[in-house]
Amino acid sequence: MRLDKFLTETGVGTRSQVKGYIKKGQVTVNGNLAKDGSVHIDENKDTVCFQNKPLSYVKERYYMLHKPMGVVCATKDNINKTVLELFDKELQKGLIIVGRLDKDTEGLLFLTTDGEFSHKLMSPKKHVEKTYYFEADGVLMEDDIKKLENGVEIGDDEPITLPAKVSHVQLMDKKVSGRLTITEGRYHQVKRMLQAVGCKVTYLKRFSIGKILLDDSLLPGEYRELSHAELEALGYIKGKDE
Repeated sequence: MRLDKFLTETGVGTRSQVKGYIKKGQVTVNGNLAKDGSVHIDENKDTVCFQNKPLSYVKERYYMLHKPMGVVCATKDNINKTVLELFDKELQKGLIIVGRLDKDTEGLLFLTTDGEFSHKLMSPKKHVEKTYYFEADGVLMEDDIKKLENGVEIGDDEPITLPAKVSHVQLMDKKVSGRLTITEGRYHQVKRMLQAVGCKVTYLKRFSIGKILLDDSLLPGEYRELSHAELEALGYIKGKDE
């Protein structure tokens, strides 16, 4: 691993900050003053110190989970099973839930040990798209779809919702299904948006966040690590300056 990458991943600072620390002689490798951040080190064997303090490298972990219905997005719950309990015990420590899904909603959820990843992905400024498949009692007419796409009031003190995308709408016997894409994460937002146009959600599943689709090989309750390519597709490179 490159020295500058190692320093950013151990929380010393951003790449530009790390470059400055090296120039100031604040980084050593095996007791020798580091001169170039591009030099490669063995993160498991070499001793790297910052301001005379040794650094330990622990690989951050990023997971995709197919959250099942009936499980809550919480670290602890006295009544319900939590998403953390779906993971092997040795993996649970330090996991952060990225965003939330309601107890009765299933689908794509990320968990990580990297707080920076969670913050950047869920930051309201990012407007990351999240797409849901829904089934509801009611009908969606063209006017209703336009309302959802332009923004609706959902009964709180916030402004109307940001513009959404509605697609794959199917109607049958006063029931409707389709896809709704939003860029916010307000409380029960999808349910409340559809309720605002007269539809009561009976089933809800999130199947994409940004460019990442729920892996259809994952059964409810199963998880796997996100690949480097998937992290890049989410626009996330740890330590990159914004």
